[in-house]
Amino acid sequence: MFRNIKQKLFWVVLVSVLTVNLVVGAKIATQNTKESDTAEVAFEKMQLLAEVLLQIRQNYVDEDKTQYKDLLYGALRGMLQSLDPHSQFMEPDTFSDMKNDTAGEFGGLGIVIGMRDGILTVIAPMEDTPAYRAGIMHGDKIVAIEGESTENLSLQDAVKKMRGEPGTKVKIKIMRPKPQEIKELEIVRAVIKVESVKGTTMLTDQIGYVRITQFNEPTADALQKSLEKLLARGMKALILDLRNNPGGLLSSAVEVSQKFLKGGEKVVSTKGRAGAGVQTQYASKGKYHYVDFPMIILVNGGSASASEIVAGALQDYKRAILVGEKTFGKGSVQSVMPLDDGSAIRLTTAKYYTPNERMIHEKGIDPDIFIPMLPEQWQKVMIKRSRDEIGDVVNDEKLDLTNAVDVQLERAIDVLKAIRSFQSHAKVAVPK
Repeated sequence: MFRNIKQKLFWVVLVSVLTVNLVVGAKIATQNTKESDTAEVAFEKMQLLAEVLLQIRQNYVDEDKTQYKDLLYGALRGMLQSLDPHSQFMEPDTFSDMKNDTAGEFGGLGIVIGMRDGILTVIAPMEDTPAYRAGIMHGDKIVAIEGESTENLSLQDAVKKMRGEPGTKVKIKIMRPKPQEIKELEIVRAVIKVESVKGTTMLTDQIGYVRITQFNEPTADALQKSLEKLLARGMKALILDLRNNPGGLLSSAVEVSQKFLKGGEKVVSTKGRAGAGVQTQYASKGKYHYVDFPMIILVNGGSASASEIVAGALQDYKRAILVGEKTFGKGSVQSVMPLDDGSAIRLTTAKYYTPNERMIHEKGIDPDIFIPMLPEQWQKVMIKRSRDEIGDVVNDEKLDLTNAVDVQLERAIDVLKAIRSFQSHAKVAVPK
């Protein structure tokens, strides 16, 4: 199999290193480990990897592309990408960028993307960002970035291509399923800083309204201030709007949920591989628990991740009625594991479950009252709302907003009015 001593020596060293790791892994494996996962079988498979590496090194036409490090990194990228769209191998510079993004600001477009049927899909545009102002919508398919097809592009590579220095431009081509059309947009990157709690107001019949655009560290505190303002103005019912909220921090989702649940109630749990016994539960804590007024949560296909945790928890406890459309279905947990050379892997290690053990991932949360809204209708509602709040959004003078009616919000108001009317006539207090 090997043509010279150098090749054989490389193979022996590589497999020896892998064997040490495999033996250590075998010792800590559970008793339920399948035969195909044993160190012996894995060792045999490593021979194939070593043989391919040597064949590439010896025969590939472009010798400058056959450095061992490049080949191994390429193999690791493919290995992680083959598992699911959210698992990823990060080279040292990519891992460093990720840590910097987590700690500070970055230049981008303001969209959260995911994979749907192998196609790069917009989960939701973030409010008050370049993508939002350009009219990008939930469900849009990103088919090209800077003229290059996204057909074989990973989720993480797509994000990297769209990020960049604030003030620079990027061209993206989107395909909108309904109505079916293709658009090419040139968008100027900006520093993405989005206020997470917005639109706090009192509607008719003592119904309060709050919109959460994403879940980050300040969200729970900002929501608390909004609730206190509304309660001081006599709020007797609440509409919590999570539409087009792509998610965020798990801790923030738990902190928001527990404001509307009794202390000690389970908010969400995460479960790892079957039989591995890795399970974590998050229970309601905190000082404030508002359980005395009726509540509706608005959701749609752009509600994902942390939004689905909140919606699922409050639905399971019958604390809130969900109105709108089915949520996106992004409910997996990614753990980042640094490696010795400065690289890292991001690996899906668990999935989210609601208090009633409903799995969120790739299933989503169904609303209690289904009220569909056409994409063009929803876009008009968002544009009208943004013009009322900030004034500078999609610049399209031909766009007629006179019939921009938020039918989902109107239905939520009607339901809460009916509940309050029933409580008033029957003199029945809301259960605590």
